[in-house]
Amino acid sequence: MNKPTRIFAEAVDPKALEQFRSAMEQDFSVAGALMPDAHVGYTLPIGGVIATQDVVLPSWVGYDIGCGMCALPTSFSAEEIRTNSRAIFQDIYKRIPVGFDVNTRPVECALNPDDLTPIGRKAFNQRKGFRVIGTLGGGNHFIEIGQDETGQAWVILHSGSRGVGHGIATEYMRMASGTGRASEGHFGFRTDSDAGRAYINDMNWTLELALANRKEIMRRVVAALAQHTPGEADWSRLINRNHNHAEEKEGLWIHRKGATHAEKGMLGVVPGNMRDGSFIVCGKGNPAALWSSAHGAGRVMGRKQALRSLDPAEFRETMQGITARVDARTLDESPFAYKDIFEVMRLQSDLVEVCRHITPIINIKA
Repeated sequence: MNKPTRIFAEAVDPKALEQFRSAMEQDFSVAGALMPDAHVGYTLPIGGVIATQDVVLPSWVGYDIGCGMCALPTSFSAEEIRTNSRAIFQDIYKRIPVGFDVNTRPVECALNPDDLTPIGRKAFNQRKGFRVIGTLGGGNHFIEIGQDETGQAWVILHSGSRGVGHGIATEYMRMASGTGRASEGHFGFRTDSDAGRAYINDMNWTLELALANRKEIMRRVVAALAQHTPGEADWSRLINRNHNHAEEKEGLWIHRKGATHAEKGMLGVVPGNMRDGSFIVCGKGNPAALWSSAHGAGRVMGRKQALRSLDPAEFRETMQGITARVDARTLDESPFAYKDIFEVMRLQSDLVEVCRHITPIINIKA
């Protein structure tokens, strides 16, 4: 490849590398970078960042449009959270639907579905609309309550646009492929075409939906904390950073698939795993990385492989002291299914600076 590329990962899965190279071979691809957490994804590897000229690709953004992280500092006592961790843990599960569950009624939201195109509105209506607001989802989505090195308690969460985003992505992938199916491949739209403008409009709307979802989850978690211990959240310091999107910069379209925006001075959140917690980071604005960073630790084994090969007893042992679901339901999310987050952070020292390391007290997963 003669185009500017940079690989920040070590020992990349050959399949992920093949996906990245295939994407860079497209005529419209201008530059690319592969983050330290890179692993195989749908069409584009997770951790892939590619700049294109005049083309936007729904498959390079992915199904969970706007999936991302929020972090919220609080004045709750970490010691009291730990003392009341079981009650808080149970309360959060009562307040927040997880997995495929959604709210029984739509949740009030400032977004207007009429701002979607007919394609987006159809998906919104079919995929439960605003009933998804304040719902976590499954897989690697999580809520975590922990403390940083100073003892301050934080709420960290990972979620996205849920079924609505998946539905919108599916419709546009079908349209882009021309097959009537959401086929894997480098299918996109010219950004000056009607289809391209429609996708960009609906993608941007869905980014806001994902943020609205995370804010409502945060509100419910803070309410659960306040039910069991005194304190409040510092909403003025809320950090939000999504890692599935495409944005225009300097005349190019930068696609981030499982990669975090990391402009100079921009705060972000990089999660590790259920045991090792998350990092609050400050971007360094590295142009070789297309102003991006890793979005997490990155998997070293697929979910089915993890369920087959990991030892539940080791999982329970390594999670001692953390209130969480540590059983067959979450074995595929064991720390042993992920890369070493501390090594990932070392590999991206030119991309971000670590501001805080938040270690978990409570972890919520589906």
